Amino acid sequence: MRGPWILVTLLLATACGRYFPTSLQPSQQQAEGMAVNDDGSITYALDRLGITLKPMTDAELNRLVSSEDASVNPYTFGDLTAPGEGWTPPRFTVFRLQVANYQYPKVKLDPLKGHISSTNHRDYDVLSFAELYDYFRAHWQGLTGQGRSEFRSRTDMLRRTMYTGATIFSGNDEEGYLVFPLLDDDVRQIHVAIEDIAVRFDYADQPVETIDLSFRFERDILRGFTPADAVRLD
Repeated sequence: MRGPWILVTLLLATACGRYFPTSLQPSQQQAEGMAVNDDGSITYALDRLGITLKPMTDAELNRLVSSEDASVNPYTFGDLTAPGEGWTPPRFTVFRLQVANYQYPKVKLDPLKGHISSTNHRDYDVLSFAELYDYFRAHWQGLTGQGRSEFRSRTDMLRRTMYTGATIFSGNDEEGYLVFPLLDDDVRQIHVAIEDIAVRFDYADQPVETIDLSFRFERDILRGFTPADAVRLD
């Protein structure tokens, strides 16, 4: 009888050691010019130029599609659960980026200049459309049929919703999603950097004035068997 009890003990120890990070929230301390909003976003304001970054939860991202199309949402696993599990893990780390330009003749923000660094020395680069395209192509169930249809649905949605980096002329807005790899379970505090945002250009349309931004977010780490019974780690 000793063997089964040892196995049960090991299983319980493993279960208690599972980590479930909470959703990202703005840190209280932000860089100059940053304002924390009620919806959990952070806005950088320079006169009439506003740049807003908001961490997206899976629940918010799942509302982008109907419940019938949840399985082809490129940002989440929809309602998919692993055998024996009652919860769905996240797929990526996603932010909604909004730029409102009522200050400069034009503004250019390259989404590939996005980068995450954590206080425990982990780094994550933004994922390009090409990288996500290859990621989903590798997950085809087949070159034709249902797998191909789901692949097209996912990549079409990415094209429509990812931040494109288009030039934002005066009086216009632009928004879309920045996609990063899933953060490691031990990451509590992060800085999301967006660099080389061009706000002034010379006669050859080359940037002569740029700004670098850093948005600070944090989260708790919970431990338990499922997210519902997880408890905070101090």
